[in-house]
Amino acid sequence: MLGVLVEKAKTTPDVYPMSINSLVVGCNQKSNRDPLMNVDEADAEEALEGMMPKGLVMRVTGTRVDRWRQLLYEVWLVSKVELAVLAELLLRGPQTEGELRTRAARMEPIEDIDELRGILKPLAERKLVVYLTPERSRGAVLSHGFHAPEELARLRTVHSTGISSEEIKAPVVHSVTTSPPAAAAPPVTNRTRAPR
Repeated sequence: MLGVLVEKAKTTPDVYPMSINSLVVGCNQKSNRDPLMNVDEADAEEALEGMMPKGLVMRVTGTRVDRWRQLLYEVWLVSKVELAVLAELLLRGPQTEGELRTRAARMEPIEDIDELRGILKPLAERKLVVYLTPERSRGAVLSHGFHAPEELARLRTVHSTGISSEEIKAPVVHSVTTSPPAAAAPPVTNRTRAPR
Protein backbone atom coordinates (compact mmCIF):
# COMPACT_ATOMS: atom_id res chain seq x y z
CA MET A 1 0.00 0.00 0.00
CA LEU A 2 2.84 2.38 0.75
CA GLY A 3 4.23 1.85 -2.74
CA VAL A 4 0.85 2.70 -4.26
CA LEU A 5 0.55 5.88 -2.18
CA VAL A 6 4.00 7.02 -3.34
CA GLU A 7 3.38 6.04 -6.96
CA LYS A 8 0.09 7.91 -7.20
CA ALA A 9 1.43 10.99 -5.40
CA LYS A 10 4.19 11.22 -8.01
CA THR A 11 2.42 10.11 -11.19
CA THR A 12 -1.19 11.25 -10.69
CA PRO A 13 -1.11 14.02 -8.08
CA ASP A 14 -4.66 15.10 -9.00
CA VAL A 15 -6.02 11.94 -7.26
CA TYR A 16 -3.76 12.28 -4.23
CA PRO A 17 -4.26 11.99 -1.25
CA MET A 18 -6.12 8.77 -2.04
CA SER A 19 -9.52 7.48 -1.01
CA ILE A 20 -9.78 3.91 0.26
CA ASN A 21 -11.51 2.93 -2.98
CA SER A 22 -8.77 4.29 -5.24
CA LEU A 23 -6.10 2.80 -2.98
CA VAL A 24 -7.73 -0.65 -3.26
CA VAL A 25 -7.84 -0.31 -7.06
CA GLY A 26 -4.14 0.64 -7.11
CA CYS A 27 -3.19 -2.27 -4.83
CA ASN A 28 -5.15 -4.80 -6.89
CA GLN A 29 -3.70 -3.65 -10.22
CA LYS A 30 -2.64 -6.74 -12.18
CA SER A 31 0.15 -5.22 -14.25
CA ASN A 32 3.49 -4.06 -12.87
CA ARG A 33 2.94 -5.57 -9.41
CA ASP A 34 4.78 -8.29 -7.49
CA PRO A 35 3.30 -9.82 -5.51
CA LEU A 36 -0.18 -9.48 -6.96
CA MET A 37 -2.61 -8.45 -4.27
CA ASN A 38 -6.30 -8.97 -3.72
CA VAL A 39 -7.40 -6.60 -0.97
CA ASP A 40 -10.80 -5.18 -0.16
CA GLU A 41 -11.68 -1.93 1.59
CA ALA A 42 -11.71 -3.58 5.03
CA ASP A 43 -8.19 -4.98 4.43
CA ALA A 44 -6.95 -1.57 3.29
CA GLU A 45 -8.54 0.24 6.23
CA GLU A 46 -7.02 -2.26 8.69
CA ALA A 47 -3.55 -1.93 7.13
CA LEU A 48 -3.71 1.86 7.12
CA GLU A 49 -4.91 1.97 10.72
CA GLY A 50 -1.95 -0.27 11.62
CA MET A 51 0.49 2.08 9.88
CA MET A 52 -0.81 5.25 11.53
CA PRO A 53 0.81 4.66 14.96
CA LYS A 54 4.15 4.13 13.18
CA GLY A 55 3.76 7.54 11.53
CA LEU A 56 3.85 6.07 8.02
CA VAL A 57 0.48 7.42 6.87
CA MET A 58 -2.11 9.97 7.91
CA ARG A 59 -5.84 10.30 7.35
CA VAL A 60 -6.95 13.51 5.63
CA THR A 61 -10.46 14.54 6.63
CA GLY A 62 -12.67 17.46 5.71
CA THR A 63 -13.84 16.27 2.30
CA ARG A 64 -16.77 14.04 1.35
CA VAL A 65 -14.63 10.94 1.88
CA ASP A 66 -11.56 10.43 4.02
CA ARG A 67 -8.31 10.26 2.11
CA TRP A 68 -4.85 8.93 2.93
CA ARG A 69 -1.34 10.25 2.39
CA GLN A 70 2.09 8.75 3.06
CA LEU A 71 4.58 10.36 5.44
CA LEU A 72 7.66 8.43 4.31
CA TYR A 73 9.87 11.44 3.66
CA GLU A 74 9.68 12.28 7.35
CA VAL A 75 9.85 8.71 8.69
CA TRP A 76 12.50 7.19 6.41
CA LEU A 77 14.35 10.50 5.86
CA VAL A 78 14.78 10.01 2.14
CA SER A 79 14.95 12.29 -0.87
CA LYS A 80 12.38 12.35 -3.67
CA VAL A 81 14.47 10.10 -5.92
CA GLU A 82 15.28 7.69 -3.07
CA LEU A 83 11.57 7.36 -2.33
CA ALA A 84 10.84 6.68 -6.01
CA VAL A 85 13.39 3.84 -5.96
CA LEU A 86 11.90 2.35 -2.78
CA ALA A 87 8.37 2.65 -4.16
CA GLU A 88 9.31 0.72 -7.31
CA LEU A 89 10.85 -2.05 -5.22
CA LEU A 90 7.73 -2.20 -3.02
CA LEU A 91 5.45 -2.32 -6.08
CA ARG A 92 7.37 -4.70 -8.32
CA GLY A 93 9.56 -6.80 -6.06
CA PRO A 94 13.15 -7.84 -6.83
CA GLN A 95 14.63 -6.47 -10.04
CA THR A 96 17.89 -5.70 -11.75
CA GLU A 97 19.51 -2.29 -11.48
CA GLY A 98 18.66 -1.64 -15.13
CA GLU A 99 14.99 -2.46 -14.65
CA LEU A 100 14.86 -0.38 -11.50
CA ARG A 101 16.45 2.66 -13.15
CA THR A 102 13.99 2.58 -16.04
CA ARG A 103 10.95 2.11 -13.80
CA ALA A 104 11.89 4.61 -11.10
CA ALA A 105 12.75 7.21 -13.75
CA ARG A 106 9.06 7.55 -14.60
CA MET A 107 8.64 9.14 -11.15
CA GLU A 108 11.98 10.92 -10.76
CA PRO A 109 14.72 11.31 -13.40
CA ILE A 110 17.71 8.94 -13.09
CA GLU A 111 20.16 9.45 -15.95
CA ASP A 112 22.10 6.17 -15.90
CA ILE A 113 23.18 3.15 -13.84
CA ASP A 114 26.03 5.06 -12.22
CA GLU A 115 23.60 7.68 -10.94
CA LEU A 116 21.29 4.92 -9.69
CA ARG A 117 24.19 3.23 -7.86
CA GLY A 118 24.96 6.53 -6.16
CA ILE A 119 21.33 6.64 -4.98
CA LEU A 120 21.35 2.99 -3.89
CA LYS A 121 24.58 3.15 -1.87
CA PRO A 122 23.21 5.08 1.14
CA LEU A 123 19.94 3.13 0.97
CA ALA A 124 21.88 -0.15 1.10
CA GLU A 125 24.02 1.13 3.99
CA ARG A 126 20.80 1.85 5.89
CA LYS A 127 19.40 -1.56 4.84
CA LEU A 128 16.44 0.07 3.12
CA VAL A 129 17.49 -1.86 0.00
CA VAL A 130 19.34 -5.18 -0.15
CA TYR A 131 21.26 -6.84 -2.94
CA LEU A 132 20.13 -10.40 -3.61
CA THR A 133 23.09 -11.08 -5.90
CA PRO A 134 26.62 -9.65 -5.71
CA GLU A 135 26.62 -5.87 -5.91
CA ARG A 136 28.13 -4.36 -9.07
CA SER A 137 27.88 -7.67 -10.94
CA ARG A 138 26.26 -7.68 -14.36
CA GLY A 139 22.50 -7.91 -13.85
CA ALA A 140 22.74 -7.43 -10.07
CA VAL A 141 19.32 -7.98 -8.48
CA LEU A 142 18.06 -6.05 -5.48
CA SER A 143 14.93 -5.66 -3.38
CA HIS A 144 13.57 -3.46 -0.61
CA GLY A 145 14.81 -4.14 2.90
CA PHE A 146 11.42 -4.69 4.53
CA HIS A 147 11.05 -8.42 3.93
CA ALA A 148 10.70 -10.82 6.83
CA PRO A 149 14.07 -12.61 7.34
CA GLU A 150 12.81 -15.96 6.00
CA GLU A 151 11.43 -14.30 2.86
CA LEU A 152 14.72 -12.46 2.30
CA ALA A 153 16.64 -15.75 2.61
CA ARG A 154 14.29 -17.38 0.08
CA LEU A 155 14.71 -14.48 -2.37
CA ARG A 156 18.50 -14.64 -2.07
CA THR A 157 18.42 -18.36 -2.82
CA VAL A 158 16.12 -17.91 -5.82
CA HIS A 159 18.17 -15.11 -7.36
CA SER A 160 21.65 -16.41 -6.60
CA THR A 161 21.11 -20.05 -7.60
CA GLY A 162 18.46 -19.82 -10.30
CA ILE A 163 16.35 -22.39 -8.44
CA SER A 164 12.69 -21.58 -8.92
CA SER A 165 10.62 -20.38 -6.03
CA GLU A 166 8.48 -23.54 -6.24
CA GLU A 167 11.53 -25.78 -5.74
CA ILE A 168 12.47 -24.11 -2.49
CA LYS A 169 10.75 -25.73 0.47
CA ALA A 170 10.69 -22.59 2.61
CA PRO A 171 7.23 -21.04 2.82
CA VAL A 172 6.57 -17.95 0.79
CA VAL A 173 5.96 -15.04 3.13
CA HIS A 174 4.87 -11.75 1.61
CA SER A 175 4.87 -9.76 4.81
CA VAL A 176 6.37 -6.33 4.56
CA THR A 177 7.44 -4.85 7.88
CA THR A 178 7.24 -1.18 6.71
CA SER A 179 9.92 -0.22 9.23
CA PRO A 180 13.63 -0.29 8.52
CA PRO A 181 15.53 -3.10 10.25
CA ALA A 182 16.73 -2.13 13.72
CA ALA A 183 20.32 -1.88 12.53
CA ALA A 184 19.27 0.64 9.90
CA ALA A 185 18.74 3.70 12.05
CA PRO A 186 19.42 6.50 9.59
CA PRO A 187 22.52 8.57 10.28
CA VAL A 188 21.07 11.90 9.14
CA THR A 189 22.99 15.12 9.50
CA ASN A 190 21.84 18.38 7.95
CA ARG A 191 19.79 16.55 5.37
CA THR A 192 17.08 18.48 3.59
CA ARG A 193 13.79 16.69 3.54
CA ALA A 194 11.99 16.47 0.23
CA PRO A 195 8.60 18.18 -0.12
CA ARG A 196 5.47 16.07 0.13
